[in-house]
Amino acid sequence: MNKILATALFLGLLQTTLGQDKIKEFTQADTLRGTITPERSWWDVMRYDVYVRPVFEKKYTSGFNEITYTVVEESHPDKMQIDLQKPLKIDSVLMDGKEIKRYKRKGNVYWIETPPQAMGTEHKIKLYFSGKPHEAIRPPWDGGWSFSKDEQGRPWMTVTCQGLGASIWYPNKDHQSDEPDHGASLTMRVPKELTAVANGRLLDRTDHEDGTVSFKWGVENPISNYTIIPYIGHYVNFSQVYTGLKGKLDLNYWVMDYNLDKAKNYMPEEVHNMLDAFEYWFGPYPFYEDGYKLIEVDNTGMEHQTAVSYGNYYAPGYRGRDGSGTGLGLTWDFIIIHESGHEWFGNNITSNDLADMYVHESFTNYSETLFIDYIYGEESANEYNYGIRQGIRNDKPIIPAYGVNAQGSGDMYPKGGNMLHTIRHSIDDDKLFRNILAGLNQTFHNQTVDGPQIQQYFTEKTGYDYSKVFKQYLTTTEIPKLQLYIDWKNSLMYYRYTNCIEGFNLPLVLKGERESIRIAPDKTWKSTPITHRNQYLFTPGRIEKMYYLDVELLKNMEE
Repeated sequence: MNKILATALFLGLLQTTLGQDKIKEFTQADTLRGTITPERSWWDVMRYDVYVRPVFEKKYTSGFNEITYTVVEESHPDKMQIDLQKPLKIDSVLMDGKEIKRYKRKGNVYWIETPPQAMGTEHKIKLYFSGKPHEAIRPPWDGGWSFSKDEQGRPWMTVTCQGLGASIWYPNKDHQSDEPDHGASLTMRVPKELTAVANGRLLDRTDHEDGTVSFKWGVENPISNYTIIPYIGHYVNFSQVYTGLKGKLDLNYWVMDYNLDKAKNYMPEEVHNMLDAFEYWFGPYPFYEDGYKLIEVDNTGMEHQTAVSYGNYYAPGYRGRDGSGTGLGLTWDFIIIHESGHEWFGNNITSNDLADMYVHESFTNYSETLFIDYIYGEESANEYNYGIRQGIRNDKPIIPAYGVNAQGSGDMYPKGGNMLHTIRHSIDDDKLFRNILAGLNQTFHNQTVDGPQIQQYFTEKTGYDYSKVFKQYLTTTEIPKLQLYIDWKNSLMYYRYTNCIEGFNLPLVLKGERESIRIAPDKTWKSTPITHRNQYLFTPGRIEKMYYLDVELLKNMEE
């Protein structure tokens, strides 16, 4: 699904982040990584078939990636850009079965010369690689291979690479905009005492005479290259079938052998609750063909497509913590809920550019609130969402520079979730809001998108232009302020916005058990009649629980 993003966003080595007061300098390597270069744009990935043989004792890997691709441009360069990060190296290249000897490296990019290839034709390039890969220091936050040991001192291996990129461990077109349309496979050759698990379904198991065994796993659906992940260790499995919106969904749990009983008693209830809630809010689980797996790891966990990794100690919360401070976060397993939420937002709907990572993280952060809403109700959801604001720093905008593989503020999690909570209450129609979330997953099923496409979808379905609201929360660090002034003599409530961008137009619905008032503030003073019966709707604390606003009650309009 190759998309050539707007050229204006990607050219140049210096780009500014919207809302930042200084220019950040990017390198040519950043641009090569984050841009759809001419050497990337002419070919569209159809399939990845990855093979890897890790050597635990030496922390060494070797293997290949066979890329099936289609030529999508009539006129194009006679070379292709392949990404592979040092210290790994490409050893040899085969193009349609013939060796290619003319290729060169520049940093983490290989330029491979190709023979003439006509528009619409399909080809295969097989890239053999080897070396000691980059090791993760603090996975998943610092990515790479993890060569660790389980509780019994036995080998345990995996990879984490979101943001850092899949090219940290195998050669590929390392850009989110091009997912393999026809799926992918991952074959891992390991010592016979180990079990290797990966995305999708087990396609083949082969025993070799040298005491090793190969496990080949594969997915039918398009998949982000950074979510194709090996899991290697002393795994055991148990399985279930979930009856969901599209019928029977295979559930598989892969855990350390010594944790099997613990996992059986803990994981299924959490997973079933997750699926109940998220199929309600987002529509069908996106990958019924490939199934759902939860796989134990020695880091906190990640959203690897159909193979969600889990390291949350078989206990509610986030390793014993509750980011909301309300206690609500200690009643469900954060990793199972959050990382599985990415199956809809991140894996099903994927942003073209890392700068639009809020499409993944803001929506998945809000999935936590929606899960609570489904389990406990709206009041608890409001409390939780308000509570996670303590994690908002407003240090820099959520959207950084485009075209340089830049990642914005971590506020894309709690602030982005609060933005969506704000929009939801502004819409004041949960049936419509559910239809929007499910509609996004249906309309953009297995697609890569630009952030504005998601924003425009909200505008189309609500009939209201929310673009300024998205811009306020995503590209600035200012929290809009709602100022209120009560004119008791005339029974009027005056209101306006300050500390916001020009055109900020968030409409507010303030409601209680019986009363409801809709207002449309802007930067000018407006008023609405109030009575002793409904004036409580303007209580700052009530408004702030529903909307990410600072609410200020003034003594006079001159303040």
